[in-house]
Amino acid sequence: MGTLNKLSATLAAEGIRNHKFTSEQLITDCLNRIETRETAVRAWSYIDSDLAIKQARKADEYQRSGGTLGALHGIPVGIKDVIDTKDMPTENGSPIFKGRRPKEDATCVDALKTAGAIIIGKTVTTELANLTPSHTRNPHNIEHSPGGSSAGSGASVADYHVPLAVGTQTGGSVIRPASFNGTYGLKPTLGLIPRTGILLQSHTLDTLGVYARTLQDLALITDSISKTEVHDQQSYTGRRDVLLSEYSKRPSIGPKFVFLETPAWTDAHPAAKDAISVVTESLGQKCRKENLSGPFENIIDFHGTVFAAENAYYYGKYLKDQPSLLSTKLRERLESRKNTLASDYIAALQSRESIYESIVDLLRAYDAIICLSAPGPAPAGFETTGSAVFNGLWTYLGVPCLSLPLLSVDSMPLGLQLVGKRGEEGKLFRTARWLEGYLIEQNQ
Repeated sequence: MGTLNKLSATLAAEGIRNHKFTSEQLITDCLNRIETRETAVRAWSYIDSDLAIKQARKADEYQRSGGTLGALHGIPVGIKDVIDTKDMPTENGSPIFKGRRPKEDATCVDALKTAGAIIIGKTVTTELANLTPSHTRNPHNIEHSPGGSSAGSGASVADYHVPLAVGTQTGGSVIRPASFNGTYGLKPTLGLIPRTGILLQSHTLDTLGVYARTLQDLALITDSISKTEVHDQQSYTGRRDVLLSEYSKRPSIGPKFVFLETPAWTDAHPAAKDAISVVTESLGQKCRKENLSGPFENIIDFHGTVFAAENAYYYGKYLKDQPSLLSTKLRERLESRKNTLASDYIAALQSRESIYESIVDLLRAYDAIICLSAPGPAPAGFETTGSAVFNGLWTYLGVPCLSLPLLSVDSMPLGLQLVGKRGEEGKLFRTARWLEGYLIEQNQ
């Protein structure tokens, strides 16, 4: 069995471009890895090996003919099964949508194909991208959760099935699986990646995100699918950084970090607190601890209220028309969410911008917020996908978050999360790259 599946997307793209190997060879190694490991990891809801090989051969022939190659030419990508694909089923992790075949690709999938990527299959999502755990397992220890709802996307990248995958986040569904599975993960600014063609459960919160095994690869895929979308009411219309360019830049001076003990800090495991404390202490004067009071103290509740109200609205039709096709856990959750008060929902929406301004004020003196990606490592067992308390607050504010696989607890990975201002992904990537290098030097 070959090992091309272990290459980063950047190195794989360079290898194909420089004729060191073909896309077909890369795809074959990825498919062989999936065949070997899928019974244990269970990351995929759909794989079409014949289609993937056919697309790879087509990509190789296009290259031989002298065609202009996209940034992701011949690179396999996994797509969460709540994102429409016209040549594969999109079943949203629910029997309600069994056999559903969309007529069009989601905007992000179309952008990936335009960049030359090969969609190798659909990754497992939890039921309707919600709280009911999936059958996916954590590749670091198959007795532990891979997180959710983007369980398959995180696990497939971590286990070397594909170098890149796409997921979604409404609470913590990109950052938490990245943390649990030990990959890099980006939940960008709300609307940076268009949401047209995804299962919508909250128009205020739903955000597309990406997974990779290197920070550079995160920049590569994000650049390929970041665009303004007229059909997405939350499409980001501000300045967009070219992340590969920003990644290559080095800060003129060492960045400054603020360690924010969010309202979720009390939920963090003691060992996780110790792990991040080692990092913040090693940064010395480059990291200061700050506290935000006032409305920020209610931010977790505000996120929960917005999620509950909008989720009840979008999923109410399933509860009304097909309740028997919902799991008991999700059915009960939707029943309770119907009772969300309009006054609470409006108050939560109205508080968002004032809280964001407090974050902007804080970041005038710092380059990034540093915090945990999750309360601790992936929990053992499969009763839960873990807690999103370290994620939902940032999703609520629509700010970019990076999870870096820099921590570990009990031999399991744990992400270090960096948070920035809306639209400042470039600065966040520069800061993250500096931090990685700094910590490597400190550990030598």
